[in-house]
Amino acid sequence: MVKPLSEQLSDLSLHAKKAEDDLAAAKKETHDKVVARRTQVRAAAAQTIEKLQQDMKSAGGAVSSSFAALKAKVSADADALKANVSQWKKELDARRAESRADELESEASIAIDYAISAVEQAKMAAIDAVIGRLDAIEARKA
Repeated sequence: MVKPLSEQLSDLSLHAKKAEDDLAAAKKETHDKVVARRTQVRAAAAQTIEKLQQDMKSAGGAVSSSFAALKAKVSADADALKANVSQWKKELDARRAESRADELESEASIAIDYAISAVEQAKMAAIDAVIGRLDAIEARKA
């Protein structure tokens, strides 16, 4: 059973707030604690990707072309997450570490912008769904 769109948006809000809180907490932690936190976050991210892939598989043949594109993006994100694990395990010297930190901050910024865009697209899709439902109700009355 699919959750109502309003509930899904509420879940999204909770996840975004938790991400914000986790980042604020990480900035105050020791390196080892942040590395441990990253391991937890990576596991949670992998779990949500697996759940999303499972949800998309269960959607079956009722996928539109934009949904198929989203499915491809999720698969690519899952592959990138797996590929990055080995890279993160490498030791970096101070100069490379600083450069990598700058790159990661830039990637995080882009990911946040992407998430904001995804939220806007989800909002548009939810409004379209409401309009579609209202149109269906109106069509039944006619």
